[in-house]
Amino acid sequence: MRKGFFCSKDSVKYYPTFMAITLGIFFLIVFVLSLGFGRYMVPANQVLNIIVGKIFGTSITASPVAIDVVINIRLLRIIAATMVGGALSIAGTTYQGVFRNPIVSPDLLGASSGAAFGAAIALVFSLNMFWVSIISFFTGIGAVFLAYAISTIMSKRNNNDLLTLVLTGMVVASLFTAFTSLIKLVADPDSKLPAITYWLMGGLSTIVPQNLFMLLLALLIGIIPLFLFSWRINLMSFDDEEVESMGLDVKKYRIGFIVCATLLTTASVAVSGVIGWVGLIIPHISRMIIGPNYKKLMPASLLIGATFLILVDDITRCAFPSEIPLGIITSIIGAPFFIILMLKRRGVGSET
Repeated sequence: MRKGFFCSKDSVKYYPTFMAITLGIFFLIVFVLSLGFGRYMVPANQVLNIIVGKIFGTSITASPVAIDVVINIRLLRIIAATMVGGALSIAGTTYQGVFRNPIVSPDLLGASSGAAFGAAIALVFSLNMFWVSIISFFTGIGAVFLAYAISTIMSKRNNNDLLTLVLTGMVVASLFTAFTSLIKLVADPDSKLPAITYWLMGGLSTIVPQNLFMLLLALLIGIIPLFLFSWRINLMSFDDEEVESMGLDVKKYRIGFIVCATLLTTASVAVSGVIGWVGLIIPHISRMIIGPNYKKLMPASLLIGATFLILVDDITRCAFPSEIPLGIITSIIGAPFFIILMLKRRGVGSET
């Protein structure tokens, strides 16, 4: 009896490509439907008519209100959700590969904590959202740089670069979290404190076009090298000595991967606030679907992360009478998923 396609070697060979196409189609469907989804519903055919009309200059049959809602209100926000979700997912995938740890997230080295500190300072001084994002971005980068500089000094004594970097990152993240708490303590409780608290919970309601340009630039700089050299992250699963025996400069590539992932993380946090769990759970979901090969895993994480955050943003806009922060929903979804994942892993280990 001949084996069916899904039991053959060809199915293994073409499965990642098939899944990538499926994920891409699903992302496009979610993107278009989300443009019409909200308190003012716009049918999918009208959404497509509006998009095609704006791109190609053809006639648009939708009402002026529908055009305004889709183009001027929702499009910018959903594009931002796409970028932030994809960036955090790729950053998390990169960190987990570089640090050889499946429970590592993009804020491991203090990027999110540093960015939150910068945003809190900017909000205390009543700066507009563009400058909040700029200051947040650079303080996030500064926090990671500080963690790396301290770990470099310490690793000369204990010769364990990776562990030292992780521990230093945790210390720096805790330090910047304390600084942020101090700012919240002295901030005006009637105006500044609510703004800081809401920003720290994450959201896309304050997105402006300048933020989107900054995010796009950071994504291009960070994602392109990660995609081009993603196959080398596969080698990071081996010990440093084994990788160096293959002729690969481990430290150089590790620094490069961390810089790119940090750039994606800080740019995302600077634009959207702190959105947890995306960079932790999406890489796991991507591995379940596409496998552990980083050449396939990176694009899958990008598509799944973007789709996930668009859906979460739809929930925050429509599930409650008033909009709730994105970080709350991602935590409600992410924490139970992570617990189930850990229980599953423990069960597999106990059976063996």
